[in-house]
Amino acid sequence: MRMGKATREAFGQALAKLGEADRNVVVVDGDVHNSTHTDFFMKKFPERFFNVGIAESDMVGIAGGLASCGKRAWASSFACFVMCNAYDQLRMSVAFPCLDVKVCGTHAGISIGEDGPSQMGIEDVSLACSLPNFTVVVPADEVSMDKAVHALAAIKTPAYLRAGRPKVPVIYENGCDFQLGKAIKVRDGKDLTIIANGLMVALALDAAGQLAAKGVQARVLDMHTVKPLDDAAVLAACRETGRIVVAEEHLAHGGLGSAVAMSAARQHPVPMRFVNIGDTFAESGDEKGLLKKYGLTAEDIVKAALEAK
Repeated sequence: MRMGKATREAFGQALAKLGEADRNVVVVDGDVHNSTHTDFFMKKFPERFFNVGIAESDMVGIAGGLASCGKRAWASSFACFVMCNAYDQLRMSVAFPCLDVKVCGTHAGISIGEDGPSQMGIEDVSLACSLPNFTVVVPADEVSMDKAVHALAAIKTPAYLRAGRPKVPVIYENGCDFQLGKAIKVRDGKDLTIIANGLMVALALDAAGQLAAKGVQARVLDMHTVKPLDDAAVLAACRETGRIVVAEEHLAHGGLGSAVAMSAARQHPVPMRFVNIGDTFAESGDEKGLLKKYGLTAEDIVKAALEAK
């Protein structure tokens, strides 16, 4: 797989294209537009771009106000800032009235590296999933991010979209059939299923290759939509492969692993293992070093797969 863009950059470019197609699209940013890449939109449509400064709660409130007036609002900041600092506003000004506000949290996970734990959104998916009416999406590469932006634009309910800082491999070189709430099977296998999202999808494919060398055929699902989850894909994985490993760049509680475990337990329980950050904050360091230290590598997925019996 060739290395592609960061999903945050793909988000910014897709948002600018969206602005060309719909004049009601407005963007609110928390003074990090050169990092979230909403600057692509800002340069094209300055009259529809609002920089509210380092005030995420205000940013969400303003986005909700714009949406209540008929605008299609997108709000963006670092994942930890928008989800943690502005949670009450997301709850009462967006989720409760079920407004057309799409929130993009960038620089999610520990792969932001040297910026350190104060900047790392490691609980954002859990917080977003706990908001009623929210759709929650974690794309794996630039292609699926572009598809995700346009798919979310087609619905008029709230959503959270997660984006990362580092460049990631291109999974969908020839495009993908992206549908909200529908997992994408990127590799088939009969012995177990690896369910992943975000940058962990590329690592899951790497792990599947390593497992194949050991005689284990692993199915890989890109579960880009955490909420609503694709229960049918989970059920098929349980029935057809008998074991599941879930890999995510997130805390152990409340993210993709929790959602998949709940789905499997309700439908068809099977042995499961989980590859995630655990129950800890990370630290400042280089991206690859952090992923290795906190157990987010292809080798960690292979180990979990071999233990799932």
